[in-house]
Amino acid sequence: MVTRRTINRAGLALAALGMPGARAAMKADGTHRKIDVHQHLLPRAYVDALAQAGIHGAGGVTFPDWSPEAAIRMMDEQEIATGILSISTPGTHFGDDAAAAKLSRDCNEYQAALVRDHPDRFGAFAVLPMPFVEGSVTEARYALEELELDGVVLLSSFSDGSYLGDPAFDVLMEFLNERSAVAFVHPTVPVTAPGDALTIPPFATEFVFDTSRAILNLIWNGVAERYPDIRFVFSHAGGTAPYLAWRWALLDRAPQMQEKAPRGCLHYLRGFYYDTALSGSEQALGALTRLVGADRILFGSDYPFARARVSAASWAGVNGFAGFGAADKALIASGNAVELFPRLAAGRT
Repeated sequence: MVTRRTINRAGLALAALGMPGARAAMKADGTHRKIDVHQHLLPRAYVDALAQAGIHGAGGVTFPDWSPEAAIRMMDEQEIATGILSISTPGTHFGDDAAAAKLSRDCNEYQAALVRDHPDRFGAFAVLPMPFVEGSVTEARYALEELELDGVVLLSSFSDGSYLGDPAFDVLMEFLNERSAVAFVHPTVPVTAPGDALTIPPFATEFVFDTSRAILNLIWNGVAERYPDIRFVFSHAGGTAPYLAWRWALLDRAPQMQEKAPRGCLHYLRGFYYDTALSGSEQALGALTRLVGADRILFGSDYPFARARVSAASWAGVNGFAGFGAADKALIASGNAVELFPRLAAGRT
């Protein structure tokens, strides 16, 4: 399993991918503090539950240390006004619906308390006990209406092998659509991953591939057409979706697409949001900006799974990307996030 030290050292090599040095990223664009839509938390009760399930890492990476205080220090150093927190992979469902519902509730109440204590510094996406649909609707209702969290986090695929976009999840999609909810989509290692056939850490490959599968499945099965008011935010610049967009558009003539996604693949892709986490290279940003404008791109750090040095280097790549002007960088840093989360407007400068 890859250690945090390995990932930290890897940050030193990011310049080879066209990213400016990490030190330059310790400041934003000089006028805007950032809103980080891709920041994780690892509360002790959650880590203990994972350990009891025999889970000690995610995507081939050991779980990092995390605390609210450390997160705030990182945000202060990198001029991040607010971090929107989320539980990352593997989520909360390890085979038992009731246990998953309880763990989700505990995590969401912990997040809500953090937001109450630090309303300008933290937001939160509610974790749901997916693929337990009934429990997920119940928890989403509680988290959005009672706890007033900022949206929900959904994994790209689930422990039973199902994918986001499966028609079995329509009752949850309908609930989220009625509330114009923000749904932050984070990748996971699918149950169909190659396993021992490949020794590559899954975060390096399977994460971006699984995000891509989920995106196309949402379009292919008509979820994006039927529930247009869900504001989907996809991690890591949409995985491989920007690169594959033209290839996917070849499906538009298929009967399935004409029935369920009649406006064409590119239409739906351009209606989603994408974050910049671990995607600050010329290659990633070049592909993404050929698909969507800056008004659909959000800043994400992926802290603490991406160490501060790595997330800083990624933002430096965004800040130094020749395709972005000052107005574009202002949108990415905070402007687009304020549109999604109006309560954060006061903390953007």
